Amino acid sequence: MGTTIFSVMSALAAQTGAVNLGQGFPDFECDPSLLDHVTQAMQDGLNQYPPMPGAAPLREAVSKKIESMYGRLYDPQTEITVTAGATQAILTIMLAVVHPGDEVIVLDPCYDSYVPNVAMAGGVVVRVPLTPGSFRPDFDKIQTAITPRTRAILINSPHNPSGMVWRHEEMLRLQEILAPTQILLISDEVYEHMVYAPLQHHSASSYAGLAARAFVVSSFGKTFHVTGWKVGTVAAPAALTTEFRKVHQFNVFTVNTPVQHGLAKYMGDPRPYLDLPLFYQRKRDLFREGLSSTKFKMLPGEGTYFQCVDISELSVPEKNLGEAKFCQWLTTEVGVAAIPMSAFYGDGFDQNVIRFCFAKQDQTLQAALSRLSKL
Repeated sequence: MGTTIFSVMSALAAQTGAVNLGQGFPDFECDPSLLDHVTQAMQDGLNQYPPMPGAAPLREAVSKKIESMYGRLYDPQTEITVTAGATQAILTIMLAVVHPGDEVIVLDPCYDSYVPNVAMAGGVVVRVPLTPGSFRPDFDKIQTAITPRTRAILINSPHNPSGMVWRHEEMLRLQEILAPTQILLISDEVYEHMVYAPLQHHSASSYAGLAARAFVVSSFGKTFHVTGWKVGTVAAPAALTTEFRKVHQFNVFTVNTPVQHGLAKYMGDPRPYLDLPLFYQRKRDLFREGLSSTKFKMLPGEGTYFQCVDISELSVPEKNLGEAKFCQWLTTEVGVAAIPMSAFYGDGFDQNVIRFCFAKQDQTLQAALSRLSKL
């Protein structure tokens, strides 16, 4: 396993002084009241181990949120686990349910931890390509990829890296395909609160046939602008949660206590996550408007805080070097870091598309746009 592309490009950006629109993290602060809640929890002495599945107030708050937004009640005692971020959650799921030789379907392009996670569990990765350009799921290909050895399928909506959002009809189609099988579903929904009008997020927890077989993964880091805290959750039926916790107790045991209590208090007001789509949609629109005067061809930006662009029409010879080398050139010579889409494909499929992150302060985006406008 090599070094993740995000570490490589962030290091290059730091070395060259480039505006880092590569790695997906905000460059602005979280709500001060969230910090106050965490600080208060520390001062109140909540600094020792919490229960292995997570602090009860946080699991209860997550249960209420899922029920209010997606219509499914998860028992906070037996069906919700607090994790050290979504990456740990997904690896733990793999180690809990995937046995050597089991096949796991992943949809290409995908976040770069998925495949190594399957490999570390001894599973066999079965890559099914999303439709190039639109990145929509191809259900004929998914159906064809299913074999008697298929243990699980991993989906991601809103989708990183493309920003594509699964539709209601697509979730129903997946439910139909999986209905006659025992295949488990791993639904990575860390960008659930970054879906832009007129679309909406369709959680696997909203579909009875999917929820009964699904691990649903979410992230406080993405939602509350605190990616460095590395706190997430997994919601799953009790039987699946039991298996998940058997691994969780030994690979992380539990998660930062005062942060959990601070998050639980903060979630008493739902406005921060309910208002998040408008917050990021404004940043998306600002960034897209700035790119509209360039020769970057913008792909749809339905969700997440990423914007993908086609570089085919740029009037620079470096566009012919391939996505990866172009991104290195863009970082070192233009001063803006991006991520090549080819890094998310198993075979390095190069389609002249790169990804920017717009989870940045307006002045950061304007600085990047000023440099990109010269291309």
